[in-house]
Amino acid sequence: MAITDGPDFTTGVAVNEVRAGAPLRGHVGRDAVLLVKLKNGFSAVSAVCTHYHGPLDQGLVVGETIRCPWHHACFSLRDGEVLAAPGLDPLPCWNVELQDRRLFVREKLPPLTHSRQQPPTGARSPRSVLIVGGGAAGEAAATTLRFHGYEGPVRILSAEHDLPPDRPNLSKDYLAGTAPAEWVPIRSASYYRQHGIELLLDTPVAALDTASQKIRTADGREFAYGALLLATGAEPVRLPIPGADLPHVHYLRTRSDSEAIIRAVDAGAACTVVIGASFIGLEVAAALRTRGGSEVHLIGPEARPLERVLGPQLGDFIRSLHESQGIIFHLGQTVTRIEATRVILSGGHTLTAHLVVIGAGVQPATTLAQQAGLALDRGVRVNEYLETSAPGVFAAGDLARWPDRRSGTAIRVEHWAVAQRQGQAAARNMLGYREPYTAVPYFWSQHYDVAVNYVGHAEKWDCLELDGDPARRDCAVTYKRDGQIVAQATISRDQLNLKTEAAMEKELNRPLPPALP
Repeated sequence: MAITDGPDFTTGVAVNEVRAGAPLRGHVGRDAVLLVKLKNGFSAVSAVCTHYHGPLDQGLVVGETIRCPWHHACFSLRDGEVLAAPGLDPLPCWNVELQDRRLFVREKLPPLTHSRQQPPTGARSPRSVLIVGGGAAGEAAATTLRFHGYEGPVRILSAEHDLPPDRPNLSKDYLAGTAPAEWVPIRSASYYRQHGIELLLDTPVAALDTASQKIRTADGREFAYGALLLATGAEPVRLPIPGADLPHVHYLRTRSDSEAIIRAVDAGAACTVVIGASFIGLEVAAALRTRGGSEVHLIGPEARPLERVLGPQLGDFIRSLHESQGIIFHLGQTVTRIEATRVILSGGHTLTAHLVVIGAGVQPATTLAQQAGLALDRGVRVNEYLETSAPGVFAAGDLARWPDRRSGTAIRVEHWAVAQRQGQAAARNMLGYREPYTAVPYFWSQHYDVAVNYVGHAEKWDCLELDGDPARRDCAVTYKRDGQIVAQATISRDQLNLKTEAAMEKELNRPLPPALP
């Protein structure tokens, strides 16, 4: 859609053209703008999401918020504030004037630079905040602290060499060669400087002492903190098979990992073997086929890819989609040995392999938390405010297991938007807002030009309902347990996915499970 599609709001539109719950897209000069009717008045905000520039006119209005159809970022329609990741910055807003039953939008308002919501009376901010981990949760927490007016020291200690990355890009567009390198960092280096966020790269943390509120880095430096966020994420599962340490064998977690794979393909790796039919394995396979130049074989022990997560119908569709692009599957198999130019499968078959990428899943990076004596449960256990068993120490992202109100159980979810939203929530709770984390888990997975959107969390289900046809790339799969919707996956039904997420948010009346002893 062109920027100048729709009415020119500077010349006015009739009031009755703007209906509740139905944003009207137009423009103000060269800016695409949405005009939205609220309970009391009207709002004009940018029609473009601040994450991947998704079309907000195709999103969903819920109360005084608007949600992006692509990746479920949520913004306030009153002032544009980011209410839920992966939205990065507030939406630009315009003043709306009512004259003779016509609405005029002309004046662009100053950018929103801080939240208008104040912490509760009596809330005390920490003297300093230390964030261990330079991923989605850590970046989101630091940004949120500054946006909410926190003026104390904020320091991020990252073991990675590069700026906090937009990690989904590493297995999707960047790896495929369809996104430039400048898209990989979430924020520029200048952003951290301008907002007074000290970012220390190549700085792994070796020890945490919660009694003295200090951490020690691997190079021997010590840092004190008033509040601490553990956002160390997850680590790839390392397969204990002969040859897994050969130089042409790669895992994918960091930007350096992605670039090493790119160099191998661009150098002429004629045949790639991907071990693992997980989301990461399938996305890597799709990206390498899109990049071109390499035959790709995919090996997995299951009978269908992703059946445990998405069910048989979507599993079969995803396999057929990849096969249509030239991916060669070897399911029901494992790799017993990797050699210099080949891999040996459990069935005895041998495949040529100039490049091997292992995508066998991840495990939470809990070494630091375990050393510090924090309560663990297949991850770091946190309460409803994302605080660990040590006061003032929070955890967010792939390593955090939190009490989920909808299921009544403690869960851990390894997805990008979840990590960002938890980083935002942990930061607010450090500042005294005391808000339970209740966001519905959400993720998306990209396979060539097909996106799968998924809301909820279904480790198990007893009923699967399919509406539509995956082969036509238009369907919804709803997962139920004991009659309750626990998750939904959709293809080309973004509005439905958003509506399901909004409905799930209202179902938060179950008692919380105990998160901590």
